[in-house]
Amino acid sequence: MAENKTEFQCSGVVGGDFEAVRKKGIEFDPPLYKQRYFFVKDLVNQHKTKKVADLGCGDNTLLWILKIHSCAELLVGVDINDSVLHYSRNKLSPSWGDQLSPRDLDLTVTLYIGSAVERDSRLRGFDLITCIELIEHLNSEDLARFPEVVFGYFSPSMIVISTPNSEFNPLFPSGNALRDLDHKFEWNRMQFQTWALDVANRYNYSVEFTGVGEPPAGAENVGYCTQIGIFRKNEAKATKLCISEQDDEHVYELFYTELYPSLQQEKVRKFVVLNEVYRQVYLMRRRFIKILDPLAASIFNSADCDPAKVEERRLLGPPLFTDARLAEIRLLGPPFTEAEKTEFILLGPAFTEAEKTKIVNSPKPFCVGNEFCVPLERLLAYPKVNRICDSIETLKMYIADTVTLSSDGSAMKVDIPDHDDY
Repeated sequence: MAENKTEFQCSGVVGGDFEAVRKKGIEFDPPLYKQRYFFVKDLVNQHKTKKVADLGCGDNTLLWILKIHSCAELLVGVDINDSVLHYSRNKLSPSWGDQLSPRDLDLTVTLYIGSAVERDSRLRGFDLITCIELIEHLNSEDLARFPEVVFGYFSPSMIVISTPNSEFNPLFPSGNALRDLDHKFEWNRMQFQTWALDVANRYNYSVEFTGVGEPPAGAENVGYCTQIGIFRKNEAKATKLCISEQDDEHVYELFYTELYPSLQQEKVRKFVVLNEVYRQVYLMRRRFIKILDPLAASIFNSADCDPAKVEERRLLGPPLFTDARLAEIRLLGPPFTEAEKTEFILLGPAFTEAEKTKIVNSPKPFCVGNEFCVPLERLLAYPKVNRICDSIETLKMYIADTVTLSSDGSAMKVDIPDHDDY
């Protein structure tokens, strides 16, 4: 049974302050369109919805906001205006950051050219379908078909419909005029809730009403600027719908689809491991070189220096460092300049104390001749590597064909550059 959780009086009388409020003008912070999108974002975060479709997706801003949610596995946008989709699809393309920090689960983003009142079986069974500022653009014939398609055929677990509240309109400078030239109608709260309750009853949904865009002081009785209905399918009472159409109806035109990088994909796991291994090895090598004092640097560049002393310097660093201090420096490096701090921040977050302890207690880097070697056991101690590789053998599988390993395969080797080159 549908339920109405909002009680109101549908009245255009807002008291003696109405004219003063209208003259001041209405400003929303954040802007009203963002409030609508953030409302859906919070709902997705609350219910951890995996499959979301946005009917009348327009410039794809809502999908762009939702793709950051780790729970999302399929995001679909449908719009009849292909020129808008052409203009805005780039905002949905994976970025370089998506490669460097991929998602845990696969995410597919798909755009279709089509109408919200056309049946397409690819939109059936979603967790959530959103219709943000959509229904007021439908003519009477399409509005009559809309519930049959969205509630009856698509039949998602949850539907969010937002539409202008016409009672708010007198507060705008344009007065009672429609807010957009393409709007076919704008409902007051009584009209919207009557329609919504009827639809919910017909298709076995419950509905609650809320909104975004708080009215200003002195005009509280008009309600929210945007009214919202949240429809939830009554699963316990759900019955099998009798639909005469074929189950495999593909009416929409596929416009764009993209699979985001995730740790479910073998090539992405390899990329992440290699990137982290190279990053940590070169950071360790850099820190190792930085602990050498200027005298050591001059010794490295001296043709007649004692090879044994050079080797000792490379292995131990300046003699004044204790073993504990050396271990800390190899992990964290010496004090950074402001520029280096910025670089370090860009390279990734700091480690937790437990992660530091695990890394410090792993086998230490060492030098052989002019090569800096990092044991694979140490690389496996880094959390980003360890999360993907559960063993040394798995780590080898991802890196062996790209990096240089020691003769026994237990360490990764890189050259130590000349001081002038570094």
